[in-house]
Amino acid sequence: MTDPLHTPHDRAAIPLAPSLEQSLVDAHMPARLPLLGTRVLHIGALAILLGLAVGVVAKLLTMLIGLITNLAFHQTWSTAFGRPAGHHLGAWVIVVPAVGGLVVGAMARWGSRAIRGHGIPEAMEQVLTNESRIPARMTWLKPLSSAVAIGTGGPFGAEGPIIATGGALGSLLGQRLPVTADERKTLLAAGAAAGMAAIFSAPVSAVLLSIELLLFERRARSLLPVALAAATGTGVRFALEGPGPVFPMPALAAVAPQALLVYALLGIVMGIAGVFVTRLAYGIEDAFERLPIHWMWWPALGGLVVGAVGYVMPETLGVGYENITAVISGHLGIMAMALLAVAKLLSWSVALGSGTSGGTLAPLFTIGGALGGVCGWALATWPPLQVDPHMAALIGMAALFAGASRALMTSAVFVFETTMQPHALLPLLAACTTAYLVSGLMMRHTIMTEKIARRGVHVPTDFGVVP
Repeated sequence: MTDPLHTPHDRAAIPLAPSLEQSLVDAHMPARLPLLGTRVLHIGALAILLGLAVGVVAKLLTMLIGLITNLAFHQTWSTAFGRPAGHHLGAWVIVVPAVGGLVVGAMARWGSRAIRGHGIPEAMEQVLTNESRIPARMTWLKPLSSAVAIGTGGPFGAEGPIIATGGALGSLLGQRLPVTADERKTLLAAGAAAGMAAIFSAPVSAVLLSIELLLFERRARSLLPVALAAATGTGVRFALEGPGPVFPMPALAAVAPQALLVYALLGIVMGIAGVFVTRLAYGIEDAFERLPIHWMWWPALGGLVVGAVGYVMPETLGVGYENITAVISGHLGIMAMALLAVAKLLSWSVALGSGTSGGTLAPLFTIGGALGGVCGWALATWPPLQVDPHMAALIGMAALFAGASRALMTSAVFVFETTMQPHALLPLLAACTTAYLVSGLMMRHTIMTEKIARRGVHVPTDFGVVP
């Protein structure tokens, strides 16, 4: 498939019926010519090796985050994936994220400005404008800066940095070997998919994320290597961490028809929330742009806000994967979830707007899950609806991300893979679709594309066949 961005100006990209498309292909290709060439085997083998490397890097990154977290908040030397909550720093905890922000700002100024942000928009920009060429220094600057930011309390997930790092490793491999620009893009996407799969044990959604946000196409010669890399990255995680859902929760029952309608309507609410979250994050970034100081100092200022919020609500500090598990498992009450959603949104949006280094997936899943859980507990008070608060929390997780990023299939499948709840698939698909629809009607760009769109980069959203 070809992106309409590359359609010649003197003709429109008119999708062909499958039978007509196949007849055109058959008319120009010998009958015995195979569908795939040996280059796919070559790139696939490279993707497997890349998946092995990225899987190990993902483990090292989580260990580094754990080490910095334990040193900064508990003054202990351990690489265990610890939590900032439970520290004994008192009000001094406000300073810790600011110090981390200062370090990240210095790394961005004298290392590479591209480490700022959550990494996916920057990878998209390199795919669209620079033949998927990411500077080699990003393979170590991005994970190191993210480990510092997250380890000192930044309210981000480890998945964004490792997606960016995996993509940088794939790009670097493609720059060192004699491959085409398309093959380099495939390796970049394969590295990103392996990174996401290695963090979340979610190989299918990792492939879908690569298709929806990096490849901008669905062809066998690019899809197969990406799938091999994602499967390999997941295998490395299984070997190092063991199998099982990343976010375990009680089993969910099948959904009643009236509840399915409610969940679809909840998707509309989360789509509106996704638009609000996106505009809030970029509004705060615009506010930082107007400050009369160098951008190097912004992450430190944002860190002060992160620390102040963390002083009041320690659960907002750091990765917070345990918060997601608590929300979807029903371990938090309605008021606790509401406070978590507001506090995490404030902390994350200020930190992201300040230009520090970190991911967006985990914060959005935390905020969305908490909002969905609040709605679910409220709706559960009306028994005829048969709404399950746990299911509503899952809906909130996926639909908020779908509304903010418009990675529709990624959002739905990701929540299924990380919780292993088969009865959630149908309501997830319904809610993510309605969230996507509302977001598309209200907002032209997404949280992933707004930044590069402001720099004049056109991001394709639709694909068709060029005759």
